[in-house]
Amino acid sequence: MQDLIIKPEYKPKSIRSFVIRAGRITEGQRRAFEQYWPSYGLSLFDGMQNFDEIFGRRAPRVLEVGFGMGDSLLEMAKAEPDKDFIGIEVHPPGVGRLINNAGLEGVNNLRVYMADANDVLEDCIADDSIDRFQLYFPDPWHKKKHNKRRIVNSAFVHALSRKLRPAGICHFATDWEPYAEHMMEVLSLAPELSNSQGEYLFAPRPDYRPVTKFERRGDRLGHGVWDLLFVKPENS
Repeated sequence: MQDLIIKPEYKPKSIRSFVIRAGRITEGQRRAFEQYWPSYGLSLFDGMQNFDEIFGRRAPRVLEVGFGMGDSLLEMAKAEPDKDFIGIEVHPPGVGRLINNAGLEGVNNLRVYMADANDVLEDCIADDSIDRFQLYFPDPWHKKKHNKRRIVNSAFVHALSRKLRPAGICHFATDWEPYAEHMMEVLSLAPELSNSQGEYLFAPRPDYRPVTKFERRGDRLGHGVWDLLFVKPENS
């Protein structure tokens, strides 16, 4: 279990959208992996998943990449018990916190990958199987020399679009305006998706997306937040 705690699963690739940062694992998080990972954890190397079997039902499915410490993802799973939630995160402290809190609260409509999102999309998620895709406040990699590390690019959007069911929603959010403009450009050029608000228009925050403490702090400081809601056409 020690290796699981400190090492996310990924396949060798040249450019990553993240950096594994040294994060302190609390004893509670260590115990969470021992106690709750068998119930909540999914492995990249198990390959393509049948989520109806994993969750024991057929329900609308939400996939979130980069859930951080997991508080908002857990809040959404509790608020929408009719949906099944799959989270992907590479940082062990956040994964440990999420599964610990989910286990303590008895939340059963949630599963977690500790792996690279591109690998999970490619190897584990069937096409036309996701009802809502969420990417909230990803690292903007604001220095020009680091822009290539941004997770939002045409290849990523093409890959996630294939996983969405017809009429499925792609929801991005960021508090970095240049990245919001970059997201808008990439999504607007994706032939598989259309902007639910109209051409090059941002969306109001949907009720299902919780306001994070960082977002509230940013609002007090006058920082903006930009939501983007794109839809996969029903006839695709």
